[in-house]
Amino acid sequence: MAGEEAPLGALNLDEYAPAGARTVDCYRRIRKIGEGTYGEVFEAVDIITGERAALKKIKLDDGKEGFPRQILREIKLLKKLDHENIIRLKEIVVSPGSAHGTGGSDNNQMYRGDIYMVFEYMDHDLKKVLHHSTPSQVKVYMGQLLKGLHYCHVNNVLHRDIKGANLLISGGKLLKLADFGLARPFTREGTLTNHVITLWYRPPELLLGATNYAEAVDIWSVGCIFAEFLLKKPLFPGRTEQDQLSKIFELCGSPNEENWPGVSKLPLYKTMAIHPVTPTKRRLRDMLQNFDYHAVDLIERMLILNPTQRISAQDALDAAYFIN
Repeated sequence: MAGEEAPLGALNLDEYAPAGARTVDCYRRIRKIGEGTYGEVFEAVDIITGERAALKKIKLDDGKEGFPRQILREIKLLKKLDHENIIRLKEIVVSPGSAHGTGGSDNNQMYRGDIYMVFEYMDHDLKKVLHHSTPSQVKVYMGQLLKGLHYCHVNNVLHRDIKGANLLISGGKLLKLADFGLARPFTREGTLTNHVITLWYRPPELLLGATNYAEAVDIWSVGCIFAEFLLKKPLFPGRTEQDQLSKIFELCGSPNEENWPGVSKLPLYKTMAIHPVTPTKRRLRDMLQNFDYHAVDLIERMLILNPTQRISAQDALDAAYFIN
């Protein structure tokens, strides 16, 4: 797909960690705090400033030249995005003695050695507070999430993996959007993969095979997080993609050409969509009727089946929920 596979170019290490720059020895590791597809994450302390940081060690494939594409995208996007509610990439550091163009290659973009992304340190992720936050805390966190997301969207960046584990909290009151490994710059005309966003937070258009999508995919995920705050449990805990759609349609109603023009033309509509004899009606508000009216109203506007009708991050910030 053109929009997803456009060449990024090799990692120009000089751009991010020029020769003579700081090495990982400038940090003292305290403990391992995570591990993902592309490496381990450590809590560390800058031995010069005393500031805490999170070190993400990048795994390099010895059998390949260059840098993992997903990590390269993340670095480039985080260098572009500068907002108080988006995690800050402080610097890139390398292992001591590592060099550009080593390993028998004259190509100075070929790199041999360990590379670390250094992030500001955050206390924990949203998962740890998602099910026991007060209404006032929920409002603060949701406002910060939407502010960070709005900044991404006005800069034409889709996050594509909003979930509790990727929303980091510091000091019990500051939320930052993190993990931009699946994020992409987007245009209205480009096509993108639909194999993104953790299943429970994935919108129906992606489950039905859409490859031309925009900001609304992130808004759906935010709506799922918001509802989870209220319910103290996931809203759509599907086991499979088919089960995920079933759970969505059970609460949000059955899709048809009247409430979602063009839905029947999506690639997986006939094979994945549930077509009951009697179409289900939307009953999301009924399920959430015991919660704050304005909160439920905003969730309703985020979790509309038709992505073109979902509220934007900016309009969500102007909603009555944040004013009252």
